[in-house]
Formats: sequence, structure tokens, C-alpha cells
Amino acid sequence: MPSNSDSRAGEKFDRLVEIMSKLRGPEGCPWDREQTFASIKPYLLEEAYEVMDAIDSQDWSGLQEELGDLLLQPVFFAQMASEDGRFSIADSLDAINDKLIRRHPHIFGDATAHTADDVKTRWDQIKSEEKVEQGRTPVAMLDSVSRAQPALAEAQQISSKVARVGFDWPGVAPVFDKLDEELKELREATTQEHKAEELGDLMFVVVNLARHLNIDAEQALRAANAKFRRRFAYVEQNTKLKEATLEEMEAKWQEAKQLP
Repeated sequence: MPSNSDSRAGEKFDRLVEIMSKLRGPEGCPWDREQTFASIKPYLLEEAYEVMDAIDSQDWSGLQEELGDLLLQPVFFAQMASEDGRFSIADSLDAINDKLIRRHPHIFGDATAHTADDVKTRWDQIKSEEKVEQGRTPVAMLDSVSRAQPALAEAQQISSKVARVGFDWPGVAPVFDKLDEELKELREATTQEHKAEELGDLMFVVVNLARHLNIDAEQALRAANAKFRRRFAYVEQNTKLKEATLEEMEAKWQEAKQLP
């Protein structure tokens, strides 16, 4: 049965840190010992997506396991940093604990926040103040949006940030109009470079449309991918793909659409 015991969680986290330290130690695992920040980095993204898959499929036992795999990644990184004399996992825990308290003054201080939007606005304000104190003031507002993340996530963050300062359509209807405009421009594009540019513009508007509809674009696309996988699996199971005509595959696709 799940336990709500904070002390047990702390003890088990300490155990994970101890195990990781032993694996990286002189008598540890040859594979773990030869890893670097660069070699481990891809696993962080991989494990994060596996967590998302478990959530999407509501596989709660799988999620339990995948969260453990994900937790291993920061412990692994922190162990390597500790070996270099940079910081420890305890320092990282201090950093996030302090940040959560500092950025929730309506919970841990005297400030007030009545809505989720109030919280987001105050969060961004405190974050900007922190960067000023640290001498890391962004040159422009969007400098705080990482270019290293997937393009869809970047587009969502960009559109949300500029919307908070009023640079946004007044409602969803003008976004639909803009979508029609961008689709027309894509149809009229002649060169490959122009087509790529217009397709990018179209995708950016779709992200803004998702925001106006209160839909997470990433999750909507993941759901669409999963739906396509299910339907194509049905086509694959009920036809010989290399021999079937497009009409035969389309007929099975239509059958798949009627399935629950």
C-alpha cells in the first residue's frame, strides 16, 4: 500500500544517493563509472517521456516505476558534480526548497494571490528580480525562454509570455482568422524555403489557438499520435500492407475509426 510517511521517503532517497555513490565508487560498476554528463544527458529526456507515456495511458504501476527511473537522473548528475567538487544533491534540494518558498509568498509570506494567473504573474516577477540580484538580467523578455527545448514547448512558452503583457489576440475568433490567413499563404508559397517559412508560421498560430482554447498543444499532439498508432495497428492487423491497395487500407482505417 502507498505510504504518506515523509520520513520513509527521506530514508529511501538517502538510500538511492548511497547506491549511486557506490556505483560510481572505486569498486563500483564499470559502466556507471565511465559515464559523463554528456553521456547521461539523453537518458534524462528519455525517462521524462516514459513518465509522460505512463500518465497518458493511466498506467499507474508503470508510472511508479518510471518516476523512480526519472529520479535516478538528477541523483546521477549530482553525484558526478559532487565528485568534481561542484555541488551535491543536498545543495540541489536546498535550491528547490528555497525557490518554492521564495516564489510562493502567498503561502509562506504575507502576499495574496486569488487566481492561478495571479500566481503565474507573481512567479515571473520574482524570477526576474532573482536574475537581477544574480547579475543575470535578460537583455529581452524572451531571453528567459530556452532555445534548447523542443520547438513546440518553446512556442507555447513564447506565446504565453507575450500574452501576459497584452501582445495577444482579443479572443479566439481572430486566431481562427489568422489560421486561415497562414494556410492561404502556405498554399500560395512557391519555393521550398518559402513553404518551410509559412508552415512554421502556421504551426505557431496553431500553438496560439491551443492556448486560447485552454489546450496543451504538446498533450493534444501526443494524443493524436497515440490515436493514429491505434488505428494504423488495426489496419496492419487486418491487411497485408505490402499487398493491400490504398483503397483497402482506407477501408480498414474507417473501420478502426468506429472502434472505441
